[in-house]
Amino acid sequence: MEGFQYRRGLRVDGVCGPQTWAALVEAGLRLGDRFLYLRRPMLRGDDVADLQRRLSALGFDTGRVDGIFGALTSQALADFQRNTGLPVDGILGATTFRELRRVAPRHGDPELVSTVRDRDRLRRAPRTLLGRRIAIGEEGGLDALVAAVRRPLVATGAQVIPLLHPDGSTRAAAANAADVDVYLGLRLDPDRTGCSTAYYSGYRYESAGGKRLAELIHALAAAALGVPADGVHGMTLAVLRETRMPAVVCEVGPPAIVVRHAGALAEALVRALVAWAATPVD
Repeated sequence: MEGFQYRRGLRVDGVCGPQTWAALVEAGLRLGDRFLYLRRPMLRGDDVADLQRRLSALGFDTGRVDGIFGALTSQALADFQRNTGLPVDGILGATTFRELRRVAPRHGDPELVSTVRDRDRLRRAPRTLLGRRIAIGEEGGLDALVAAVRRPLVATGAQVIPLLHPDGSTRAAAANAADVDVYLGLRLDPDRTGCSTAYYSGYRYESAGGKRLAELIHALAAAALGVPADGVHGMTLAVLRETRMPAVVCEVGPPAIVVRHAGALAEALVRALVAWAATPVD
């Protein structure tokens, strides 16, 4: 169980909770096993991720490869059908699946159009936080830290949106609805003595903007707290997988040290965000 959790970018605890069970179900789905189409709740699975990679490799932008059949994936599939002379319904049925298998990219491992789009968007973004929309989320226990980070960010001209909710999917939906430029998640781990930072990575895809921000935060936050740096990790946590913008989650502990050094940690987080905005992604 722990090995599966690690490979899928989940928190490793050896317990088959709701997220691990959902990941087990998704891992058993293969492209062609079922019809894929846009619905509510959205279809999820390794088959969706395979479809996204195939379409993106052919130049049809599905957005990030996240295994979630959303509006961008539906539009990309419809564009593929239109370009191959198939009936355009945005549904992966038997005929569309056969055509998708027939058409293959010219190169064995082509760069995904979604990855190119992400890097281009980051390059075109302003080099300051002025006017940028930043969501700061936490699941409980760090509302004072959120307030401490918010004040200096507002002073830079950024618009800060606090998202305080225990459920990661709820916070992700709120960040998407607010159309923020970046999401910073904070999590207090009472069993941790250290600092780790996570960004979205899954299905051989990773968020370039999220990874860059995670690296910056990790370098500064651990030093501010005076705790061990536990590393930067690509993960598929709900709030990372379901947000549409660069997103990170910084996990810190123990509580006594976080409270004692909250001011220094808030300053470090703001410095990381400022540096992230100023430095384009390669």
